[in-house]
Amino acid sequence: MPQPTPGALRRSILAAGAGLALLGLTAGPAQAQSDKPLRILVGAPAGGTADILARLVGEGMGKSLGQPVIIENKPGALGAIVMDSFMAAPRDGQTLLLSVNGLFTEVPHSLKPKYDPLKDVKPLVEVAGSGLVLVGNPALPPRTMAEMVAYVKANPGKVNFASYTPGTLSHVMGLLLNQAEGLDMTHIGYKGSPPALQDLMGGQVQFMFDGLFTSVPNVKGGKLRAFAVTSPERAAVLPDVPTMAELGYKNMTRTAWMGLWVHPDVPAAAQQRLRAEALKVLAVPAVRDRLTGYGLTVNTANPPTPEAMWQGLAVDYKAIGDALKSVNYKPE
Repeated sequence: MPQPTPGALRRSILAAGAGLALLGLTAGPAQAQSDKPLRILVGAPAGGTADILARLVGEGMGKSLGQPVIIENKPGALGAIVMDSFMAAPRDGQTLLLSVNGLFTEVPHSLKPKYDPLKDVKPLVEVAGSGLVLVGNPALPPRTMAEMVAYVKANPGKVNFASYTPGTLSHVMGLLLNQAEGLDMTHIGYKGSPPALQDLMGGQVQFMFDGLFTSVPNVKGGKLRAFAVTSPERAAVLPDVPTMAELGYKNMTRTAWMGLWVHPDVPAAAQQRLRAEALKVLAVPAVRDRLTGYGLTVNTANPPTPEAMWQGLAVDYKAIGDALKSVNYKPE
């Protein structure tokens, strides 16, 4: 996911802290749950989306539990570095992972991990999620999804679509659109959204399924045109942009979500306590408002259970693998 600016990050944390104070979460419980600090491992650099979520949630959990919280940033190697640390941590409930679901549904198709993505890690709480948005260069003629499809068909072999990383949801959504409409768009993989968007706005590639964080400012600034979002409902930050499902693409509803993860063999009581504390923090209006302001969805009214999330991971893992196999995808 894209990275907010340092100023936006600072404002988010300050506002969230004020919200936590208003709800009385600044005062710790009568007795701390543990003398050991709670560690939250993040496979992304400081200042990124995962880092912001870890700090917002970690601050509230630490104050409520009455114990210090340490955020450890371990970026790189498609998540292999942070997973090595996570798998080596004691199974005592004092180490959590904050990661995007793609680390377990997408990355294993491009990199043989040392862990079983569907057995060795358990989703504890869905923190925030977001669909992708299909964007294009505004200098091109298409203004609607139907016109976009017609344009690609009228220019066989001449249209490219970018992804922020090969083998990710950004790549898979382009493949699914090719399959759904019989298109022949050529995939061009990049190392992150910024260089992909630069080429998209420069005309080197024509379309891309990208995260809302990075594309919305460019859409609102007139540098990109948005055609559809992959979320089940329209994005609050792009209310006039239809969903893929609205446009008839029933099998192209996909979301990426950030969550807190735990070792499956952490004691059940510890898992339940940590989940309850995280959901309490996410229910703070200041925290929720900041996250939704970035285009993320936060579901505290009816949050998915760990079992439902685990089942969803298995479905997504298979769907992404099938889509990549259909085009004989080979990791680069």
